[in-house]
Amino acid sequence: MHINRGNPAQHEVIVDSWPEFKAVLTRPRKEVVKDKWDFYANLHAVFYRDVDACRAMLENAEAVDWRKAFQLHGIQDGMYEVARDIAEARQVHLEPYLYVTCLHPGPPASCQSWMKSDSLRFGILNPSHAAILNDAWDFGGNNRSLCYLESLIRYFPSACLMNKEGQLVSWSLSDPFACMTHGYTFPQYRGQGCVQAVLQSISRKLYAGGFPLYCGVLPENQPSKQALKHQGFRILHETYYTFVVTPALDLKE
Repeated sequence: MHINRGNPAQHEVIVDSWPEFKAVLTRPRKEVVKDKWDFYANLHAVFYRDVDACRAMLENAEAVDWRKAFQLHGIQDGMYEVARDIAEARQVHLEPYLYVTCLHPGPPASCQSWMKSDSLRFGILNPSHAAILNDAWDFGGNNRSLCYLESLIRYFPSACLMNKEGQLVSWSLSDPFACMTHGYTFPQYRGQGCVQAVLQSISRKLYAGGFPLYCGVLPENQPSKQALKHQGFRILHETYYTFVVTPALDLKE
């Protein structure tokens, strides 16, 4: 989490009790996300020692406002069942996304790069690039996702490759949980080692900031899993859960 490093996402941490606690929730401060339909910006994550404590935390209206759209992240057993049950009870829509959790065990110096083109160079992402990323993102393509990507580029580590004309070729971002995300390479540049080079670059930035090197990958995304394995990432048994919760009204307004 970036919360103890300047807190650029303006998150806060809630515990079920103090000083002894069994559940921890991180969420944006209530005044930060003003749009009740913006699940991109309204990111929550829960950690717990006891699944019943997790349920009590998520059911608490002071901790989680189920009247607003939000995302819920976590990697622990029982989380899916808890989130599903609460969503059903509150009659809100819950869309689950289950990812393979990948973790690098050591410093990124052990990452290898096999970039095969001399015409590509590392560049610097800036918020003006967000529109390109938004168009390439399967879950993007709207104004809320555009603002979300702009914020990730502005506040968190990222890496990209550009061609000789200064056009984006490949990139990877990180989110408020310091998770590597939004990796993409344009089709015409695939197979040239771009993914490995970008992974190496962003891994070094995150590691220098004291963050673990991890990400979630869709189970069917074999190319990404192979690229991560080649960089020394390990596939963990834990599932990386992301739930998108939306109230009854349609988000596409």
